[in-house]
Amino acid sequence: MEYSHKKIEKKWQKYWEENNIYITTENSDKKAYILDMFPYPSGAGLHVGHPKGYIATDVFARMRKLQGYDVLHPIGYDAFGLPAEQYAIKTGNDPREFTEKNINIFRKQLKILGFSYDYNKEVNTSHPGYYKTTQWIFQQLYKQGLAEIRYANVNWCEGLGTVLANEEVTVKNGKMYSDIGDFEVVKKPMKQWVLKITEYADKLLDGLDDLDWPNSVKELQRNWIGRSEGVVLNFKVKDSDQDIPVFTTRPDTVFGATYLVLAPEYELLNKLVSEDKRKEVNDYIDLAKTKTDIQRQDDSKEKTGLFIGNYVINPFTNEEIPLWVADYVLNDYGTGAVMGVAAHDVRDFEFATKFSLPIKFVIEAKDMSKAFVGEGPHINSDFLNGLLKDEAKALITKKIVDNNLGYIKVNYKLRDWLFSRQRFYGEPFPVIFLEDGQIALIDEKDLPLELPKTDYIKPSGTGESPLANIKEWVNIKYKGKKVTRETNTMPQWAGSCWYYLAYILTTSPNNLIDINSKEAKELFKKWLPVDLYVGGQEHATLHLLYARFWHKVLYDIGVVPTKEPFQRLINQGMILADNGEKMSKSKGNTINPDEIVESHGADTLRLYEMFMGPIEASFPWAFNGLDGARKWLDRVYRMFDKFDFSQENNGNLDSVYNEVVKKVTNMIEDCKMNTAVSQLMVFVNAVYKETDPIYIDYIKGFLKMLSVYAPHLAEELWEKLGQKTSVCLDNWPNFDETKLVKDTVIIAVQVNGKLRATFETSKGTSKEDLLKKAKEIDKVKEIILDGTLLKEIAVIDKIVSFVLK
Repeated sequence: MEYSHKKIEKKWQKYWEENNIYITTENSDKKAYILDMFPYPSGAGLHVGHPKGYIATDVFARMRKLQGYDVLHPIGYDAFGLPAEQYAIKTGNDPREFTEKNINIFRKQLKILGFSYDYNKEVNTSHPGYYKTTQWIFQQLYKQGLAEIRYANVNWCEGLGTVLANEEVTVKNGKMYSDIGDFEVVKKPMKQWVLKITEYADKLLDGLDDLDWPNSVKELQRNWIGRSEGVVLNFKVKDSDQDIPVFTTRPDTVFGATYLVLAPEYELLNKLVSEDKRKEVNDYIDLAKTKTDIQRQDDSKEKTGLFIGNYVINPFTNEEIPLWVADYVLNDYGTGAVMGVAAHDVRDFEFATKFSLPIKFVIEAKDMSKAFVGEGPHINSDFLNGLLKDEAKALITKKIVDNNLGYIKVNYKLRDWLFSRQRFYGEPFPVIFLEDGQIALIDEKDLPLELPKTDYIKPSGTGESPLANIKEWVNIKYKGKKVTRETNTMPQWAGSCWYYLAYILTTSPNNLIDINSKEAKELFKKWLPVDLYVGGQEHATLHLLYARFWHKVLYDIGVVPTKEPFQRLINQGMILADNGEKMSKSKGNTINPDEIVESHGADTLRLYEMFMGPIEASFPWAFNGLDGARKWLDRVYRMFDKFDFSQENNGNLDSVYNEVVKKVTNMIEDCKMNTAVSQLMVFVNAVYKETDPIYIDYIKGFLKMLSVYAPHLAEELWEKLGQKTSVCLDNWPNFDETKLVKDTVIIAVQVNGKLRATFETSKGTSKEDLLKKAKEIDKVKEIILDGTLLKEIAVIDKIVSFVLK
């Protein structure tokens, strides 16, 4: 007999909403803040891959609630974004209306999946009630000297009229194109707001050590920050007073430096190029502007470069070495200049080999057909000869400093954060420009600075955002003075940097407590840090880095009580199309969860996605697996008609029930959601083998565990047992250690049918090992030696028997 999922699910969703079952409570000294990376509300809505992480956090949050924790399990929307702006430009509609419509679609889809979200905590980053705090945080960054305007090379997209992040750009046929609209993108110097995240590089590195994050994510963060200790060494330009400073972590290899390479953007490059090379070099510089930094750093690509017709002097060999320009060198890492030590650097070796530049080994190597990057004594290095790396580095560094040839420096790959976007649909900067060009913050009491109402958003045509078109908004009087507003807006990243704090502050949708109030500090003390954070691998670097940066600034100014925002992190894998491809609207291979809820039920979808495999792994969608999940839920439902339940415990299910409770609890704690489902199946199988009435307390305990996966069905069956309150508000089942299934067994040892000994061993011990262990027992060994062994028998987990003549 099948149950009617449509009827049951609507019934219980209505009940949960009317009775505020999932409201955030503050009754316990135990708390669990369980967080999903919130979605961007696109017009396409959810496909079946999106809920995977949401279901996992819901399982965890539901268990914590049953365990007596105060649970904060919220949802919201990362609602500013380029797609909404492009829609507005194309249609003439307000992006706010477009966004609100999409949010309503998402919310409806989430509700029919039965998530235990507290919708009173819902946030929308594009709502003025939300971005008031985003603007306040920006002002604190500015006050701390961490925000400034400077010229920077950016990815400029004329077609979209805005700067794009590297992650929003695709390289095709040697040119850059925007992911949205497929417009051409070029490198261009522009005045930008910049956040000085580099000042927090060491704190961001050190904080990783104490986090319960995947090692792969920690390494991504470490590599992105890229801390390295070295020296800046000056190379003098031939026949000039000009020096070119070079950062290197291996100053001990300077005797092997046979050329120098400059980034195409190097500030003094134009002065260093010889006239006969100028056109060729300028063309090369233009070509470099069509590549992203990621593309330029791709070691799988063939190196390119040009000799610029000039030389520098190696400060330790006094040799003239050629000066080159190459786009694999980035101007904003180190000094924008690299000394080429081809014998001991793979990239330099490839470059030197391609352009027939000298390769000089200064560390002893057996194979000189490739770069040697290992350890060995120095050769061809004057006073460093015979020394190993650490001793050589220390000695050469002292020489460099003592002789004023350079200085010690710690360097980072991490770049300051370009924080301006030439868009209408983003947070306005809460600043004004005075007539003399000075920057001033608008008063906190005047926050939020809201986006203006406008009938039509169109690009400014000047490189500024569409806000520049609204002159009455840009040019105003403030405190009696003529001032202008900033026409750039903040990037979409801004709102997602602190949204986990917004949920704590939210009393009703988009109504937030003042972040700097005493009440806020008490709430932060209660809820921070986030205990479990689940989201996609694509956010493993920048989102986490930016959010941690903002959090650490807020910690330093006394707003939050913890140094880190997210204690435990899990990256969920993807659900792929049935052919193994990534689901995408463009490929037409997405599956709408609404259709699955209609055909199989929300509980089936939830159970299937958790049972597919480990949450971190990716798996293709399979309808037969979905059907299997539904059949099992039907089997659970039939169990309540097939069996009688008793207040008396006959003991038949003691071992299996207590074992299942223990394992399910531990497995959900470890976020092994799939194996926990397997344990629930073990219990149901055990029930179906029974002929006697089933102990009702074990059935209740089973339903509580089932409720975290299939809450609608669990509620229905809970009610069927005569319970008057929600199963979601009950208590998580406990297990009795004395009734657990043992992992060991007692083996009887017989000789000629007479019991001679027993021994304890692990369950499932092989026949060969049973016989061996039995023969090692002194008493048995003596008897066997006194006779002739005719036969030996071993039954796994039961008995060992010897027959003697």
